[in-house]
Amino acid sequence: MTPRIADVLIPLALDTAYSYAVPDGLLLAEGDVVQVPLGTREVVGVVWALRPGPGGNFKPVTARVDAPALSSSMRKFLDWVAWYTLAPKGSALGMGLKLPDPDRAEMVRVGVRLAGPAPARITPTRQRVLAVAADGLVRLKRDLAHEAGVSTGVIDGLVDEGTLETVALKPEPAAERPDPDYHQTGLSDEQRDAAAALVGFMGEQPPPVALLEGVTGSGKTEVYFEAVAEAVRQGRQALILMPEIALTAQFLDRFTARFGVRPASWHSGVTGRKRERIYAGIASGDVQVVAGARSALFLPYSDLGLIVVDEEHETAYKQEDGVHYHARDMAVVRGRIENAAVILASATPSIESRTNVERGRYRHVRLPERYGGRQMPQIRTIDLKTETIPPGRWLSPSLITAMHETLGRGEQVLLFLNRRGYAPLTLCRACAHRYECPNCSAWLVEHRFRRSLVCHHCGHVERTPQACIACGTVDSLTSCGPGVERIAEEAAELFPNQRRIVLSSDFPGGTERLRTELAAIAAGECDIVIGTQLVAKGHNFPLMTLVGVLDADIGLTSGDPRAAERTFQLLQQVTGRAGRGEKPGRALVQTWQPAHPVIAALASGEAERFYAEETRVRQLAGLPPFGRLASLIVSAVDREAAELHARAMAKVAEPSAGITVLGPAEAPLALIRGRYRYRLLVKTDREVDLQAYLRAWLARCPKPRGSVRIAIDVDPQSFL
Repeated sequence: MTPRIADVLIPLALDTAYSYAVPDGLLLAEGDVVQVPLGTREVVGVVWALRPGPGGNFKPVTARVDAPALSSSMRKFLDWVAWYTLAPKGSALGMGLKLPDPDRAEMVRVGVRLAGPAPARITPTRQRVLAVAADGLVRLKRDLAHEAGVSTGVIDGLVDEGTLETVALKPEPAAERPDPDYHQTGLSDEQRDAAAALVGFMGEQPPPVALLEGVTGSGKTEVYFEAVAEAVRQGRQALILMPEIALTAQFLDRFTARFGVRPASWHSGVTGRKRERIYAGIASGDVQVVAGARSALFLPYSDLGLIVVDEEHETAYKQEDGVHYHARDMAVVRGRIENAAVILASATPSIESRTNVERGRYRHVRLPERYGGRQMPQIRTIDLKTETIPPGRWLSPSLITAMHETLGRGEQVLLFLNRRGYAPLTLCRACAHRYECPNCSAWLVEHRFRRSLVCHHCGHVERTPQACIACGTVDSLTSCGPGVERIAEEAAELFPNQRRIVLSSDFPGGTERLRTELAAIAAGECDIVIGTQLVAKGHNFPLMTLVGVLDADIGLTSGDPRAAERTFQLLQQVTGRAGRGEKPGRALVQTWQPAHPVIAALASGEAERFYAEETRVRQLAGLPPFGRLASLIVSAVDREAAELHARAMAKVAEPSAGITVLGPAEAPLALIRGRYRYRLLVKTDREVDLQAYLRAWLARCPKPRGSVRIAIDVDPQSFL
C-alpha cells in the first residue's frame, strides 16, 4: 500500500512526531521539510517517517517547503542526541533545522565596466577610473573606486553619463572550494609523521577517533590541515569545530595560506542571506570545509568525511541551556554515524579523552616538541606569602622587574587574570553594604571604564552610584579585589609610555574589533596585553616572551570536581603564549599555594605526573570518566515551590545498586535571573544505564506546576 501517513516532527519542545495525511499528488520522502497545521496555526516540520494507511482521520500536510531535506544519518544523529540528553526530539530538531526567510529577498550584486565613450568633462579622478577600467573587466563599484583611489560618487557620475555600465553579477558563493595542493607546508619530521598517521586513519573502516596531543606551539593546526586536505581530495566534507570561532582571524589566515581560500564560517555572527547560502551549500555538498562553533555540528552535511575538534578540552563546547549537549562527545557520535574520522586536538587534553586512549577506544598521535626546535617557556612561581606586594597593588616586584627587562628589549608582555571588569566586589566603607544583583545570588562586578556595576550571570547593569544606596554616604564606595581593568590601571601607572590593551569577552566593539586588535598584537603594535582566558586560546604572538599570571589560585577554590584539571589546562595554555617566536619565553606565576599539585606540576613541567595523579583521584571517587553524573536543577520564581518540588522528586527516586541520588540542596548560585534553584545529583557506576534510570524516575515524579521547571544535564560540566 502506498504510504499515505506522514509522521512529522516539529521543532518545538515536543517529544513525539504528529501524524498527518499525505494528499493525493503530493510526493514526499522521509526527511522532507513540510508545512502542516498545528492547532489554529501553520508550522514547519520534518517528515520523520512515512507509513501506509488510509489517513482519513488525520489533517493533511499543507505543502512541501523548498528547503534542504534532512538525511537519514542526520535524523539518526538528532534522535541519538535527544535520547542521550533526555531533551525533547523537537528541541534537538530545532538545532538542526534552519529555514530560508521568504520575506528576505536575495540582494542583487551589481558590477560596472567600461561601455561608452569618454565623458565630455575629464578630471584627474575620472582619468584614473578610465585607466583602471580600460581592461574591460567587470568590477564591483567599491573595488573600482578603491583601485582608482576615488570615491564611489565618481563612479556613479560616469555611470550616469553612459561611460560605465552596470552589470548584474551572480550571487556571491557561500564559500570557494579549497585546493588541497595550493601550498605544501614545510612540516618537520615529527609533524610529517603525525600528519601521515591522521591521513592513514581516514582510509580505515570504520574511521577511528584520534587524539592529537601536542605541546603549545608544536603546529597541531598544520598537521590536521593535512587530514582536511585528504578529505577534500576524496570529495568529502570536513568540519573544524573551534571554541571561539568569532575570534579566529589567525586560524582563517593560516587556512587561506594552506588552501588558497577561506572556509565557510558558521557562528552566531553569521546571519541573514549569507547564513542561508552556507546552509544550502552544506546540504548540497558545494561547501566542502566549515569552520564553526559548536552549533556547526548540527548542519546537514551531504557527505561528512572528517570532524576536527580543536582545543577539545575547552568548556565552551558544552551547551548550558536548551539541549544540554557536549559538542566534543556529540562529534564522536556524529563521526560514527556518518562514517567520518574524528580528530580531537589539544595541548592539554581532557582526562576523558586520555582515558579513552588508554582503553583503546581512541588512537593517540603526539607532538612532544615545539616546531622549529623552539624551547618551551621557563616557568617560575612567585610565592605571595613571602614576596610582599604594597596594599592596593597586584603586580609583585619580581614581575615588575621582569616586565622592565622584557619591554626594554622591545618584546611583549602578557598579564593574565581570569576575572573581567575592574573589581569583583564593591562595598561601602561607611556601612559595609555590598552591591548584589537583584536577580541573582551574585555580587555586581564593577566595570570602571563603563561606569557601571554588572552581573555576569544575567546581564543586569546599573550605573555606579555617587553615594551609597543604603546609608547615603557620598564617595564611600570601595573596590575589593582586582579585575583586568584594575590591572590595566596599575600597568599604566608603572609603564606610562608603553602601549597597552585589555582583552576580555566583554571587550567593546564586537568581534571585528577584537580580530583587529589581535592582529595588531601579533604584528607587535602593542607592548602590554592584559587579558582573561580569551587570550589563552590558540593565539600566536611571535614577539611575546613574558607571561605574568596573577592570582593563579582562582580556579582551585570551587567545588567543581574538575577544578584542578581545568586550572592546570588554563595555566598551561596561557603560559604557552610565551616564546612562540624566535626568542625564548618565560612565565611568572603569582600564587599563594606554590606547593599545590597543579602549580607544582605547571612549574616543573611534569604534566604526565599531574594527569596520572588527577586520574587516580577521579577513579577512586568514581567520578567521570570512571563513573557517570547527571544534574537535575529544579527552579521556580518562588523559593518554596522549587524546594517542595525538588523534595517530592527525591522521595520517589528509588536508587538501586550502583546508583546514588544526592540532594536536593540549594545550588551554589541559588538565584539566577529571578529563579530559585535546587539541585539533585545522580551518581552512578559506569555500567549503569543512566538514561533509562532517569526516564523511569521522571515518570514517577509529580508534574511541574506553575513556574516550576526541571533542567536535566547529563554529564554536567558546571556545578554552579
